[in-house]
Amino acid sequence: MERAGRARKEDFVASLRESLEGATCLVVTRQSGLTVSEVTELRRQMRSAGAGFKVAKNRLARRALAETPFAQLSPLFTGPTAIAYSADAVAAAKVAVEFANRNDKLTIVGGGLAGRELDAAGIKELASMPSLEEGRARLLGLLCAPAARLAALLMTPAGQMARLLAARAESGEEKPGA
Repeated sequence: MERAGRARKEDFVASLRESLEGATCLVVTRQSGLTVSEVTELRRQMRSAGAGFKVAKNRLARRALAETPFAQLSPLFTGPTAIAYSADAVAAAKVAVEFANRNDKLTIVGGGLAGRELDAAGIKELASMPSLEEGRARLLGLLCAPAARLAALLMTPAGQMARLLAARAESGEEKPGA
């Protein structure tokens, strides 16, 4: 029986380590009194943002962190903790901070970004940044705006000429050259 429990723990540590090796952002949270439905809702929000959320025993989490870029975050694992992680640099932080703002049972303790340690304020600042998709959309908008303005500028004289001819035709004036 004890052997099966140990194997389960080893599998959990290996699974968590694999998830963290592919992560760019890690957020350590302290959860106190979250209901099952609240944790389920948080996990659903994380999944839809491309992030993950796991509640783990601190000893197992520290063991999983040991061989990852987030190894220096081990001291944050005290008390009832859970971790959010994502390959996107801001997805996990954004969802965790938004959830913590709505629910005082979840507190941001700290985290890491690409191997750098961040405190709770750093995670909140990271969450305020645009996600990768938002950044791409903004960049694309900036690149397309000059072309759209140029097209509108080039079309204005032709449009004005067309409106002038239409107005003259409606007023019954003879068209030039007729």
